[in-house]
Amino acid sequence: MPDLILDKYMNYIREEKKLSANTVDAYIRDVVQFNDYLTKYCGEVNMLETNKTVVITYLSYLQKNGKAISTISRNLASLRCLYQYLLNNNFILEDPTFNLKSPKSERKLPNVLNKAEIELLISQTNIKTEKGARDKAMIQLIYSAGLRVTEILDLNIDDLNIESGLLKLRQDSMSRILPLDKLAINSLVDYLEQYRTNSNSDEPLFTNLQGDKLTRQGIWKIFKQYNKMAGINKDITPHILRHSFAIHMLNNGVSLTKIQKMMGHSDLSTIQSYLLIAKE
Repeated sequence: MPDLILDKYMNYIREEKKLSANTVDAYIRDVVQFNDYLTKYCGEVNMLETNKTVVITYLSYLQKNGKAISTISRNLASLRCLYQYLLNNNFILEDPTFNLKSPKSERKLPNVLNKAEIELLISQTNIKTEKGARDKAMIQLIYSAGLRVTEILDLNIDDLNIESGLLKLRQDSMSRILPLDKLAINSLVDYLEQYRTNSNSDEPLFTNLQGDKLTRQGIWKIFKQYNKMAGINKDITPHILRHSFAIHMLNNGVSLTKIQKMMGHSDLSTIQSYLLIAKE
């Protein structure tokens, strides 16, 4: 960022916002530190071209380097103050800190499963039975697409396009088309061809053994059963599989914005906590 703009900003927070000398020093120090980070890790990106993903990644960088929650929160406050100034004075078109939430020390990061634990969980299903084939397909589908329980419950058979390997979700008048991996597709094919051949395309994709639509409580009981059988020392729920999907996608190089769209989050800041637990 040009020195002239930084000087004007310093005068703004000192004279107009009437911040204390210590706060001014801390805010400027945070801005300089962020600029150093951009120069070192972000190549051609400068402070006037920064986007929300870069800011979130920077906050994750601070956390990984042992910075306290209070320090990270202050850094975000410093950047938010800077970018609001830049936006209001027409130096930038969008505020990259808009709607970002400060980390809270009492907030627990989501639990996740590693790939070995997911394989162990799935291996508990007995695919020679209708229940086992259904449960394997459902677990792999949740993990393959990062689905919510409500989205699983609302799926019909015709929402699945086996040939193209795509799944259509219709929720809140919005549609999402999601790709599925081969393991999920194969399990779905096995379940449908063996046990649902007489079903209509507009029937629920997953039903109980009486042919009725599964309930939320029924799905949670299914997970509890296989968690106990697998002996995994974690409280495994469908939502943990959803978290695991996001973390594994991040580790495979998928962008945060693409994961946001796949998971149906309206705001990128909703999933910023995933960056704090994704391993390099």
